[in-house]
Amino acid sequence: MLTRYVYLLRYVLLITDVIMLNIVYFLAFYLSLSFGKSVSTELHRQYIVVCNIIWLFNTAVFGLYTLYGARKLTRIYRGTWKSIVAHMVLFAVYLIFFNSLYFSRTFLVIFYCLLTFSFILNRFLGTAIQYYFISKFNGAKKVAVMGSNHTAVRISSYFQKQRNVQFCGFVGDDNDMYTEKNSELDEVTSSRLAEAAGSGVKDVYVAVAPERMPEVRQLMAEAEKLCIRLKFIPDFGGALGSPYTVSYLGGEFPVITLRNEPLEDIGNRFKKRLFDIIFSSLVIIFILSWLYPLLAIIIKTQSKGPVMFKQLRSGKNDEPFWCYKFRSMKVNDASDKRQATKNDDRVTPIGKFIRRTSLDEMPQFFNVFQGNMSVVGPRPHMLKHTEEYKAIISQYMVRQFLKPGITGWAQVNGFRGETKEYEDMENRVKCDIYYLENWESMFDVKIIAMTVINVLRGENNAF
Repeated sequence: MLTRYVYLLRYVLLITDVIMLNIVYFLAFYLSLSFGKSVSTELHRQYIVVCNIIWLFNTAVFGLYTLYGARKLTRIYRGTWKSIVAHMVLFAVYLIFFNSLYFSRTFLVIFYCLLTFSFILNRFLGTAIQYYFISKFNGAKKVAVMGSNHTAVRISSYFQKQRNVQFCGFVGDDNDMYTEKNSELDEVTSSRLAEAAGSGVKDVYVAVAPERMPEVRQLMAEAEKLCIRLKFIPDFGGALGSPYTVSYLGGEFPVITLRNEPLEDIGNRFKKRLFDIIFSSLVIIFILSWLYPLLAIIIKTQSKGPVMFKQLRSGKNDEPFWCYKFRSMKVNDASDKRQATKNDDRVTPIGKFIRRTSLDEMPQFFNVFQGNMSVVGPRPHMLKHTEEYKAIISQYMVRQFLKPGITGWAQVNGFRGETKEYEDMENRVKCDIYYLENWESMFDVKIIAMTVINVLRGENNAF
């Protein structure tokens, strides 16, 4: 819940961070001199401006000073360390580029060590001061809940965990909020509202069934007499899955979304696409540039046919695309119908090695660079298998909301390769949906790290 303390926190955080950044900068400069190190005078005169600009740019990218970023302590810490790391990289690159190699490495070490320590200290002190003022001056907003349904209970549990609000209990159950047309509100309910207003409650959250909204007019009128704001939260009585989100189309029409999809946010999609371009470019330049010709020679000498195997597979929104792989089998007519199995007689000697080590998937980084795949996402299936499984597995096509990936949450959890049983594909789909609903940048990093570990130690289903 947004209070004036949370609202002001992001501005206080911005001002104190910039002041601390500049103090630490000059302190590091003079400490470097006191250690007898040669420090460029440009660091003292002009680079301080660049240092501040880079910091403000990084914090804007990571949303450190936004209402969302400042609302939770975990988000503040996460945004802070990301901003510091990015600042260290960008500022060091700037110094190297504009100042050749004649800058003090001692300065950078002292600066970022002091900066990290001071920001951690700043966060701890800021949190302590915030909690002190909230408790000392009753800064927490007082709220109450009306209703006895499942939604009302969940709301009360949420408020009891919040530090910036004071939950004052329930002011009535489901029956107390509804009245027939032109009838009076129950005296007990009116009395409870008056008691709540007298104790300082300003907001009452009412869990109400949407179809019964016309029956709460008397409740609204009574609350307004007592200067209490009613905040209505729709109670769907279990008809909708939880959690769901409500947004507004054109600021006018409420839209209920039953599934959380972080990658529906354009900012998240931009970050994921930028990561894909950078990561795939590095792999293509530093690995595929020498691996491709090496494997091409071996593949061609062991069997006739092209080096690259391409196959139409199901992509985002079920749109087919050509998926690339190093050819690991002899040329055959069953490749678009039949999955690879253990001891498959179609697999060539080099094919066994590259399939076991997942090197056959490396050309898919070209797919990533082109934009029809991502580094991390649900694995793309053959068109034939998509048609088969969507007919028998519930929510199978939900995985097609995302770009397919070279690796994914299902693969690092062991659900890869041949799907002998119905449950194998069902478990894979569950993992893919979990990834779709819980995506964040660090989740991708975790999956990539787990993929590398699995490849190094070997996987049973890689054949």
